[in-house]
Amino acid sequence: MKVILLQDVKSLGKRGELVEVSDGYGRNYLMPRKLAKEANAQAMNEYRNAEDSKQYKIATAKAQAEAQKKTLEGKTFVMTARGNNGKLFGSVTAKQIAEEIKRQYGIEVDKRKVVLERDIKEYGTYKAEVKLYTGISAMIDVKVTEQ
Repeated sequence: MKVILLQDVKSLGKRGELVEVSDGYGRNYLMPRKLAKEANAQAMNEYRNAEDSKQYKIATAKAQAEAQKKTLEGKTFVMTARGNNGKLFGSVTAKQIAEEIKRQYGIEVDKRKVVLERDIKEYGTYKAEVKLYTGISAMIDVKVTEQ
């Protein structure tokens, strides 16, 4: 018997998956506990539509990330900071870089997705990686100048 899982079931599958189970297990355990529903024609149609919708969302998110990568790749972001004798008072953080990306290009980037090679505590130019989507990232330059 084929069933569509309504919740995660240990050792069987995750929510929304189509799985093959024995008739007794499906009818006597999964369905009464609302863990699964029988994969009839209507349920299969809903399952296919949900899968298509999920694939469409993934494709659009990837396309958007690729477009953002083309926009950001190789760009230099100039950050000004206060300091003395080449050293900064504090440091330039990933949060500040993410805010600068949003200010200049309108691209929302989570501060945890900005990866710096090392802490920025001196004036100069540094490389940073901006992770936009799984497997898609852009390399940018961060130039820190005196205020």
